[in-house]
Amino acid sequence: MSNATRLRILLESPGLIQLPGVFDAMSVKLAERTGFKAAFISGFAVTATRLCMPDTGLISYSEMVEQTRNICDSVSIPVIGDGDTGWGNPINVKRTVEGFANAGCACIMIEDQLAPKRCGHTRGKQIVERNEAFARIQAAVDSREEGADILVMARTDANATDGLDEAIDRCREFRRIGADITFLEAPLNKDEMFRYCDKVEGPKMANMVEQGDTPYLSPEELNKIGYKIAVWPVASLLAGIKAMQVALSNLYNGEVTEKDKITFSELRDLVGFPNYYEMEKKYSSAKPQ
Repeated sequence: MSNATRLRILLESPGLIQLPGVFDAMSVKLAERTGFKAAFISGFAVTATRLCMPDTGLISYSEMVEQTRNICDSVSIPVIGDGDTGWGNPINVKRTVEGFANAGCACIMIEDQLAPKRCGHTRGKQIVERNEAFARIQAAVDSREEGADILVMARTDANATDGLDEAIDRCREFRRIGADITFLEAPLNKDEMFRYCDKVEGPKMANMVEQGDTPYLSPEELNKIGYKIAVWPVASLLAGIKAMQVALSNLYNGEVTEKDKITFSELRDLVGFPNYYEMEKKYSSAKPQ
C-alpha cells in the first residue's frame, strides 16, 4: 500500500487527523514512535534547522526534496510535504509534485503566494492573481492524474491580503479543479474558521502556530468546527530548542548531569544500532559456497 493510499484511508476515517510538524529524520521517527498516524513537513522548521534562516523562500527545491526524501525514508507513516509555490510557473509545479511523489510524500501542499513566499504567520505576504493560483493547482492535479502517486493540498493566503471571501472563493475553486485537501491559512478568529468549514466542502486543514494569528485550539474544538486535519508545525521544534538551550547553558556553567535526557542506549536504539548489529552479524558469518 502506498503512502498516498494510507493517507486517503485516514481522510475517509472518522475524527480529526492530528499532525506533528517534522523537519528531519529524527523528528519524524519520534513522531511515529509516539503513535501519530501521519506527519507534516514544516517548511519553516526545515529552513530553520537546515539553514538557520527565515522561511521566506530561501530554501531551494533540491534542498527541500532531499530533506523530504530523508524524512519519508525513515518511517512507514504517510507524510505531507511543503511544496511552497512550486518554485516557479505551472510547469515547475508539475516537476515539484513529481519530485515530492518520488521522494515518498503522501501529499504535497502548493500555495498561492507571490514568490518569494513567507511563513503564513508573518507580515508582508502577497498573493498571485486568481488565474495563476488556479493554474498552479491545475498543474499539481494534472501531475497526480498523469501518474504521480500523491495527494494535492491547495493553500491560500488570501485572507491576509484580500479578505475571507476571496480566500473562501479560491478554496472552492481549488476543490473544483481537483485538490484533495484545502488549507485556508491564518483565519483570525473562530467565526472565520466556522465560515471556511461551512462554505468549502471536502477535507480542510487547520494550522496551529503558537502565538500565531489563528486561535490556538484543542483537537476537540477543531473537530467540532469542521476541520479534518490539524497540524502543529513548530511544536516539537520550539520544545526541542528550549531543551537544548537549557542543556547547553548547564554545560557551559559546569553543571554536568545525566538528568532530563534520554539515555545513550535509547539514542542508539532510536537510530537503529540493534538492526545494524543484526545485519553485520548476518553478513560477517556468511560463508562462500
